[in-house]
Amino acid sequence: MDHAAPRNPLPRSTYRGVVGGLFFLQGLCFATWASRIPSIQQQLSLSEADLGFALLALPAGLMVSLPLSGWLVARVGSARVVVGALFLYGLVLASLGQARSLAQLSGGLFAFGFAGNLVNIAVNTQGVGVEGLYQRSIMASFHGMWSLAGFTAAAVGTVLMGAGVVPALHFVAVMVGVWAVTAVSARFTLKEDAGAKAEGRVFAVPDRPLLVLGVIAFCCMMCEGAMFDWSGVYFQQVVKADPAWVGTGYATFMASMATGRFIADWLTRKLGLRRVFQVSGGLICLGLMLAVGLPHLPTALLGFLLVGFGVSSVVPLVYGAAGRSKTMPAGVALAAVSTIGFLGFLVGPPVIGLLASVSSLRLSFTLIAAMGLCVAILATAKKEDAT
Repeated sequence: MDHAAPRNPLPRSTYRGVVGGLFFLQGLCFATWASRIPSIQQQLSLSEADLGFALLALPAGLMVSLPLSGWLVARVGSARVVVGALFLYGLVLASLGQARSLAQLSGGLFAFGFAGNLVNIAVNTQGVGVEGLYQRSIMASFHGMWSLAGFTAAAVGTVLMGAGVVPALHFVAVMVGVWAVTAVSARFTLKEDAGAKAEGRVFAVPDRPLLVLGVIAFCCMMCEGAMFDWSGVYFQQVVKADPAWVGTGYATFMASMATGRFIADWLTRKLGLRRVFQVSGGLICLGLMLAVGLPHLPTALLGFLLVGFGVSSVVPLVYGAAGRSKTMPAGVALAAVSTIGFLGFLVGPPVIGLLASVSSLRLSFTLIAAMGLCVAILATAKKEDAT
């Protein structure tokens, strides 16, 4: 790998554990919100179109924050940014439970997306730095911690939804926990980022290999966004699961996603980056078509399980490959690829809502299956096996 190892005094295993914990906190915040979307929709009496409009605000805030996120990380370092952003992320999460109108929810989700991307760019920069210390790919395992947190939050959300606990109380409890762990972790973060002095640019137009990686990330993140925001609604309205089972689709997706990420680095060393992308795209398409074609609880759960395995490795491997770019510094490459990839979050959830309002959620999920197929096709056409 080409990362310049940052000069940090603690053992590399300490940094790896702490950065993994920060990924966990990031995933916990996001998945706590996602696990309670059906409750919020019911609480505010939102239609599918209303919910789709509100969900558009989250990736909009995320995209607006991208230039600022890169600038802040370059200016003050990822260690300071990730700590401050996690405090803000938890605070905004708590505010979402207090929303009493579509406008309040939309404004809160814009701030949630903004804070979430501050965390995302900073924590992935920390991850690239730890990869520099290890001189091998470990990014997928960090994203595995994010997904493990997602599974945990989905399971807790399912239990609390069945018990009738309101989102406001749920979100405040998570905020307090996130704040406490962040405060303890702050002193153990990487204080110098890998390649921090390599180049002053924060943003750059990606070259062709990075562009391909960005489009692959776009397709996958469109699938992820749909699963995060609409899986509970799909199980509620299409599968018609009992209220206590509405969250199981999301929990199953997150569980398989977490499992896949913990083996993705090893699998990539065995099969190569291109083959892993091909298999991943195929699993996404197969799983969604199974859930659409046979919308019953057992088959839908199996379908979501396959989708989770499919999306698990794509984004972390894209980030890892971007961080190894030979044409620009890791932070600049990550910002460029992230911009393209996160457009998938910008497009996916609202498109699902709009299509559902004029047709059906099953048609919407068929479109997302096509995005999985695109991942496999792009990987097949990719000339380089790594950037």
